[in-house]
Amino acid sequence: MRAEEFSALFDAASHSVFRLETLQTYAVPADDASLTAFRTGTPRPERSVSTSPWLRRVAATTIAGVAWSRVRVVEHPLTEYTRWELLAYVESQAVGEQVHMVARSDVGDLGPDFWLLDAGTPMARAVLMRYTPDGELVNRELVTDVDTVADLAARRDVALTAEAISLNAFLAHLAGRGDA
Repeated sequence: MRAEEFSALFDAASHSVFRLETLQTYAVPADDASLTAFRTGTPRPERSVSTSPWLRRVAATTIAGVAWSRVRVVEHPLTEYTRWELLAYVESQAVGEQVHMVARSDVGDLGPDFWLLDAGTPMARAVLMRYTPDGELVNRELVTDVDTVADLAARRDVALTAEAISLNAFLAHLAGRGDA
């Protein structure tokens, strides 16, 4: 699936967008400057609706009634990438995305990462995200088969078990442990 087709799916969503992230590190070249700043303790590039087309999209579609949510599966100790990613989640949450965290020990192996769009509607579809062991994106596979989309929705529901907690609760827990 080409990047343009992938991007268009988010603009076409009318009900919901969900993301399951299971890797502890992703290799995303666009993140390099911000990750380097995090690593060195220098100011990160600004990321807001003014500077980020992605955050503008989330904000605009949330205002239009599309529910955005994500579950991030984490392992302890947190990787540097996961700690950096928590900052991006705060920014995403500020524009309307609901972010939840869950320990892998609570949910086990949920399979590959995916996006689930408009689940429970006739337009439901998903995108399976395939990565190398180092977190480099290999490909995105559009899925429209009703049974496969239903299976992914069930995986979403497992990820959102009672053990999944909001980003704010997770950050408060980390701060209480001195990990923030």
